[in-house]
Amino acid sequence: MSKPKLKITFLGTGTSTGIPMIGCDCYVCSSTDEKDKRLRSSILVESEQTTFVVDTTPDFRQQMLRINNKKLDAVLYTHPHKDHTAGLDDVRAYNFFSGQAMDVYSNSLTEEALKREFAYAFSDKRYPGIPELNLITIDETPFFIGDIEVTPILVWHYKMPVYAFRFGKFTYITDANRIDESQKEKIKGSEIIVINALRKEEHISHFTLQQAIDLADELKIPEAYFTHMSHQLGSNEEINHILPRHIRLAYDGLEISI
Repeated sequence: MSKPKLKITFLGTGTSTGIPMIGCDCYVCSSTDEKDKRLRSSILVESEQTTFVVDTTPDFRQQMLRINNKKLDAVLYTHPHKDHTAGLDDVRAYNFFSGQAMDVYSNSLTEEALKREFAYAFSDKRYPGIPELNLITIDETPFFIGDIEVTPILVWHYKMPVYAFRFGKFTYITDANRIDESQKEKIKGSEIIVINALRKEEHISHFTLQQAIDLADELKIPEAYFTHMSHQLGSNEEINHILPRHIRLAYDGLEISI
């Protein structure tokens, strides 16, 4: 079966606080450049047949309205942190218009968090209007969402296991600072990679700018984009100016076809 052509849309490229950050008047948070306004990190993955989102951030509703999205077949989660799950309730709108439950793919750790944090959606006494969710537990075994093959890649967010994902020649890695050698083999051969690059200084659970550059070069990926960026990293213009030509900062609204 031939692999479908994919369009990837960056719904958000910021870290957990977003940019601008509440109460901050630094030059990045005060920037008038739209590429410096970063909602929490998420992407939309589309083929001609299938549409799904990776993570539902606290900005999920705003993100989907901003791109005028009207079709969503599934949600795929990387890990259970709130900046990646908090928008789940807003899939209710898709339930309403499609008349179907939303397929939600996650590992068991994330599934437990969803059941705890959105307990009303899984209660025996179902209140009218709650989100209708069909939980599907995943592990490292590749699977399909519609016609799109998904290859989970285990990465480490300090001590938390997180899933990165490969879709064809595209690999998406968020919230990580370590990848085992066996998992790197799953990434090799990608044509485009997205890597979290929080800031220039060391961090306990995220790649730094230089570590993200080094990873893209180590894996010999010809094109790389960075996401999950904090205001401490710097502005889009200044960082792109110092990056190698094959690496760029992603920005909200960026579309990639592969």
